[in-house]
Amino acid sequence: MKEEVTELSKRMVVGYGRDGRCRYDKIAKQELIEACLQPGISVARMALQHGINANLLRRWIVKQQKRREAMVVMQTPVATAKPARSAFVPVVELKAPAKSSPVRIGAQLPNGVTLDLRGLVLDEMSSILHMLSTLPCSGSTQG
Repeated sequence: MKEEVTELSKRMVVGYGRDGRCRYDKIAKQELIEACLQPGISVARMALQHGINANLLRRWIVKQQKRREAMVVMQTPVATAKPARSAFVPVVELKAPAKSSPVRIGAQLPNGVTLDLRGLVLDEMSSILHMLSTLPCSGSTQG
C-alpha cells in the first residue's frame, strides 16, 4: 500500500497556476477519490498522506457523488418507473337490496316543521321512529 500511495502522490500534482495553486492530474485525482470511498478509510488520513488539504479532498468527493447521482437520474427511464401506490383506498357505497316495499310517511309539526319520509323500507322506518322516540323533545321521555 505504501508503494501505491507514494506513486499516486508523485502523479497527483502536474503543475502550478499563476496564483500558485496546484493543478492536479484528473486520473490520479479520480483514483484518490475512489480510494477514499472504500469502507473504513479516513479521508483526513488519505489527504495527509498525499499532501492535499482534507477540505479540498472532501469537496472533490462530494462533487463526484453529485455527478454520480445526476448520471443515475439521467439514465433512469421514465417509462419504466412504477407509479407510487396511494395509501388511500377508494370507498364505494353499496346499496342493499330492499327487504320490503317502500313506505311513505309525512308529518306536519305544530312549530311548522314538515317531516317527509318517502322511499324508506320498513326496517329503516322502525329504526328512525325508535331514534326519534328517544329524543328529549319527544313526549315519551319526559316525566
